[in-house]
Amino acid sequence: MSKAPSPIELQLEAQLQSRRARSLLRSLVVIPNTSADFSSNDFLGLARNPRLGARFRTELDSFPTHAPPLGSTGSRLLDGNSQYAEDLEDLIAEFHHAEAALVFNSGFDANVGFFSSVPQPGDVILYDEYIHASVHDGMKVSRAGVKSPFLHNDLDHLGRQLAQIRAEDEEKGKKVRNIFVAVESVYSMDGDTAPLREIVELLEPYGAYLIVDEAHATGVYGTRGRGLVNELGLESRVFARLHTFSKALASNGAALVGPKILKQYLINYARPLIYSTFTSFSNLASIKSAYQMLIAGETVELVDKVRGLIDYFRAHIQIPDQMLLPSTSPIQGIVMDGNAKVNALSQRLIRAGLNVKAIRFPTVPKGKERVRICLHSHNTLEQVQRLIAIVQQCIQEDNDGSMSALRTGHVQLPMSLSSSEATKEASSSTLPSSSSSSSSPSLITLSSSLSIPSKL
Repeated sequence: MSKAPSPIELQLEAQLQSRRARSLLRSLVVIPNTSADFSSNDFLGLARNPRLGARFRTELDSFPTHAPPLGSTGSRLLDGNSQYAEDLEDLIAEFHHAEAALVFNSGFDANVGFFSSVPQPGDVILYDEYIHASVHDGMKVSRAGVKSPFLHNDLDHLGRQLAQIRAEDEEKGKKVRNIFVAVESVYSMDGDTAPLREIVELLEPYGAYLIVDEAHATGVYGTRGRGLVNELGLESRVFARLHTFSKALASNGAALVGPKILKQYLINYARPLIYSTFTSFSNLASIKSAYQMLIAGETVELVDKVRGLIDYFRAHIQIPDQMLLPSTSPIQGIVMDGNAKVNALSQRLIRAGLNVKAIRFPTVPKGKERVRICLHSHNTLEQVQRLIAIVQQCIQEDNDGSMSALRTGHVQLPMSLSSSEATKEASSSTLPSSSSSSSSPSLITLSSSLSIPSKL
């Protein structure tokens, strides 16, 4: 006899049913091995690279029996630390031209650890409106007095906020507040890059500290994969950088690189580091093996192949300009109006054996739903050609259907949320709440004010 669901189970089911009715329900899927990968963050194909596999096995075989143990056995502040971990951090710091590196279990943990602890009471955090959710979660428990977004890659908007903050400090005779500016070098959903050189030059007169999330640039940009900050020669002018191992490096975890005092401070105050069991030795060995490949220049050819496919894709795909997001990274986005359209295109590609995911509202702002295409060194030219052909055919069919509906008067309105539902969904799922100065527009206002074509 089945047990009657409890009140909380009924409430959870109602929430899930609401999402299901709006085509927003998330679920876990198993991707067939026969699908061509245009979705993962494995940009260099290292997850299945025989050379990395051989290096990894050699590294594991170099350990004496049961020393080190398979697991870390505890938090780094208890029993989870090791000379192996510290030597790896030294290698990472040297590779990225930084004083020090501190390994976290994930990029999410690293961002939460930094933004929840480093800004001091009353300090200011300015962040690009497209910054990753982990930064939002860190800011939720931060002691900073101001947490305010600026329009995506908009130097003028950022500059106005910087000037306003310093004017307030001077007017009120307050202690000059620390200003932290959070950006991504390559944005995960749009694939575009931050104007880092211009941002650095803008911040320096204000004494602001730049934090760059290099998650999607590590391995792909810079000399032997050191990141976009390295490519632009800005290492000494950026306060802290986040390099993740879970994308191009085919491992897990991340490192914050920056001043030695920052590392010491995070060891004392970053709760995700202090209160989590540290990553396993096998993962540390995987990270080290990937960095050995970068150091040896074994990924240069893979990067060149990815760049060639990016150039080919952008040169040959024939769709309206406003639909193709501006990107020179492996992440390419095709914007369509509404969840239903991006779902349909994604499913069409999946049925053709091409694994491409739809990125829907509320993960991205309403009106900026897209299929997110990731190009990799293991993709073939023939696969990219098939991808282009199917995308172009689907968009043409959609355009033909829209024109036919307009001529006959039978126009099917796209499924959408009401204004109140959209605001509620966005505030709970996409746009974590944060305090901001009264003169700064809210993140919801910024996202909704972007100029997005409403029709294909």
